[in-house]
Amino acid sequence: MWKKEDAKAQGVSEIPTTSAVAAPAGNSNAANSTTVASAPISSRAAACISQGIKIKGEVTGKEDLFVDGVLEGKLEMSGGSVTVGPNGKVKADIHAREIIVRGDVQGKLIGRDRVQLWNTSHVIGEVQTDRLAIEDGAVLRGKVEAGKPVSKGSETANSATAIKAGSMAAGTAQRVRLLGRPRGCQSADG
Repeated sequence: MWKKEDAKAQGVSEIPTTSAVAAPAGNSNAANSTTVASAPISSRAAACISQGIKIKGEVTGKEDLFVDGVLEGKLEMSGGSVTVGPNGKVKADIHAREIIVRGDVQGKLIGRDRVQLWNTSHVIGEVQTDRLAIEDGAVLRGKVEAGKPVSKGSETANSATAIKAGSMAAGTAQRVRLLGRPRGCQSADG
């Protein structure tokens, strides 16, 4: 089985986590040209399914994973994070500690800690997480459950508060109805 440590011993370099974009070709002065680093592909990704690779089946692990290719099936990274890159197309249920989507995902996303949808993301399916971040421009179609589950003790208190608020709203509606009549109009109820 291939191990990351074996690759280092053989002199294989690690995959860079950022890409550099050079200044426009019209500016040939080396002193004036600048290198701009784009957003990191994945700051801690231990594994990568790069563009051009297609996987059908079940992928499991505990490390971080970056997907910029095509993945169909099931993806479970219990202790790590899953990042779907801008070229990534995933048709799978994803379970991970953290899920970051920059590409296309169809399926159920369960992010134990956090799910983040970038402005380039397109998600169709269900999202369950404690914290959800959606950038302007992201597309999300489906069911969302965000936030920590409510305990039974506070659920009872919330129900009582909702009933009280409902009766207060009914009283407010009655006042609005009474106040909303033109002057001089009498109603049958008082």
